[in-house]
Amino acid sequence: MLVIIGYVVVCASVFGGFAMAGGHLAALFQPLELLMIGGAALGAFFVGNNGKSIKATIQALPSLFKGSRFNRALYMDLMTLLFEILSKVRKEGLMSIEGDIENSHDSPIFSKYPTVMSDHHIVEFMTDYLRLMVSGNMDAFQIENLMDNEIDTHHAEGEVPVHCMAKLGDGLPAFGIVAAVMGVVHTMESVGIPPSELGMLIAHALVGTFLGILLAYGFVGPLSSLLEQKLHESSKMFQCVKVTLLASLNGYAPALAVEFGRKVLFSTERPSFSELEEHIKQSKSK
Repeated sequence: MLVIIGYVVVCASVFGGFAMAGGHLAALFQPLELLMIGGAALGAFFVGNNGKSIKATIQALPSLFKGSRFNRALYMDLMTLLFEILSKVRKEGLMSIEGDIENSHDSPIFSKYPTVMSDHHIVEFMTDYLRLMVSGNMDAFQIENLMDNEIDTHHAEGEVPVHCMAKLGDGLPAFGIVAAVMGVVHTMESVGIPPSELGMLIAHALVGTFLGILLAYGFVGPLSSLLEQKLHESSKMFQCVKVTLLASLNGYAPALAVEFGRKVLFSTERPSFSELEEHIKQSKSK
């Protein structure tokens, strides 16, 4: 929603200011200039990226127009789920969670938290390392190193759409210049026409440069920044799981292990100690 509002503000400010200065908005409507800029940028996008990068970018675009799902309620569900799993381990032993790990969708513990289960990446991350803990063949240092490598891989994959959109935005001003040069060429081959018509051709050529810069810095460039922010948000869930499980491996009680995970969250989404404690109590009563 904020993306749409931002686009409206950009258009209202630029085109509204132009109209208030006495400009004619009709002169800015140049579909052929848009065809040259947009078509060239799209072609360059396909040339400069492989199939995986193109697919990842296309899949990431719809998420830009939705609000963030990484809110306080989601994190409280995640930490309550971790608390229940670790409490079961402490009371009944590591082998007691083997069934929950192998069939998480049928697990009575996991199924209580549909918001967490909707993210298969975090569920897979959690169950994979719980499985390693059950095996008992790895110490905390080895698991931490493996977790760091997997989180780095997740981050690198998430950066692909960010870089693709950033490169696309960087190229738009240049394609705007290309469109403007094509307009100047057309103007120069028409030097015999009346000055009023010649001035119109020059204006059309300059619109190409304007559109390239506007599309780059007003529309495409901000999307790469937003994608990067969403990537950092998604990484926090993995870090929360990592810190909580490592604290448990180092012998801390479930309540303290979950507190470790709570402290790594961004302050804007981090629940207070009492909020999380109350949420855990409510979950136990269900």
